[in-house]
Amino acid sequence: MAKYTTMKSLANALLILCLLAASCEANGLGRSAPAAISPLRTASRTDPNEKVFNVLQYGAKPGGKQDSALSFIRAWRAACNYRGTARLLIPMGTFLIGATIFQGPCLGPVPIKVQIAGTLKAVADPSMYEEDFWILFENINGLLVTGTGTVDGQGNAVWKYNDGGSRFPSSIKFNHVANGIIRKITSVNPMGFHISIVLSQNIRAKHLHITAPATSPNTDGIHISQSSIVKVSRSVISTGDDCVAIIQGSTDVSIKKVTCGPGHGFSVGSLGKYPDEKDVRGVVVTNCTLRNADNGVRIKTWGGSQPSQASNILFQDIIMDNVKRPIIIDQTYGSKSNSPSKVKISDVRYINIRGTSASEVGVDLKCSEAVPCEKLYFSNINLKYYGPKKLPFTSMCTNAKVNYVGNQFPPPCR
Repeated sequence: MAKYTTMKSLANALLILCLLAASCEANGLGRSAPAAISPLRTASRTDPNEKVFNVLQYGAKPGGKQDSALSFIRAWRAACNYRGTARLLIPMGTFLIGATIFQGPCLGPVPIKVQIAGTLKAVADPSMYEEDFWILFENINGLLVTGTGTVDGQGNAVWKYNDGGSRFPSSIKFNHVANGIIRKITSVNPMGFHISIVLSQNIRAKHLHITAPATSPNTDGIHISQSSIVKVSRSVISTGDDCVAIIQGSTDVSIKKVTCGPGHGFSVGSLGKYPDEKDVRGVVVTNCTLRNADNGVRIKTWGGSQPSQASNILFQDIIMDNVKRPIIIDQTYGSKSNSPSKVKISDVRYINIRGTSASEVGVDLKCSEAVPCEKLYFSNINLKYYGPKKLPFTSMCTNAKVNYVGNQFPPPCR
């Protein structure tokens, strides 16, 4: 009798489940067709304890007509002051914002996340920016800026006002940021630099797509200054100035698997323009490609500079494709001074650099007569000249002490 009762109970349970399933199907709950996703729910929550702070909930207006900077700042303050895991969400849509500051320190566990899913457009009026940034991340320990969104500086509306001496705002600036990551963001048409990293430590920039016209003025892709342990990787940069610029006080900088062009190449410098500049050391540029760039790998310093140093620099496994000046040291850069540069360049290695040059001078080393370049090392350089004129392909060296190993083309300086 007990066995019969148990079997009857199981049968009843199965009947109830079937009736529920039929009811769900009738009401559309069992269908797999995708439903429309609200902008408030465009971010999947990988952490069940994470709280999402959507800028729409703080008054941001999509459409690109109304300045939503204050709404962005309010949403950031709420996320930054939250003591749990927090994410600031900028959902799909187009948002117009002026100067925006995301400032720490924050109270919750690290990192605080900023997800950009939509498109940000800058207010295209240089007079609206009192400082050198459009979007600033400052005084933050532990930051992740990610997403598939676009940051549009609308620089094409203001470049005509650049007289060469003006400093227009960077689209994104990290200032006093430690342990930060920026990834998968697209940056287009900045007024000034695309991304500026200043006084920061342990920063990763990867899977970025950075673009501006070749004629856009002073639009460095990634501009690094007074920062340490910065790694840039797996990115594509096409812009009007240096693809990556490594400026005074930068140490332990790695550039890996980055494609550059058009642009002014990978540059250490310029150095020596200002008083009391700090040394640059520990720069590694590897497995990179340059296409149709004005320069390849370059070190540039100002004449008449105060003493400083650039040392322990490696350029290795670089491909040049129609690059105008593949390998350059220029210690007379940008200056009308007759005094030589006092930036000491030493311990620079060029290894396995190959491809094509658009000029007849493939290697051009113009070092300072006051502090000649020392410990320059060239190993397996294989460049070919494909210019409009059939000219001898050469190297030029001034005040440079160079060691050569392996194949050298163009032929080495003697």
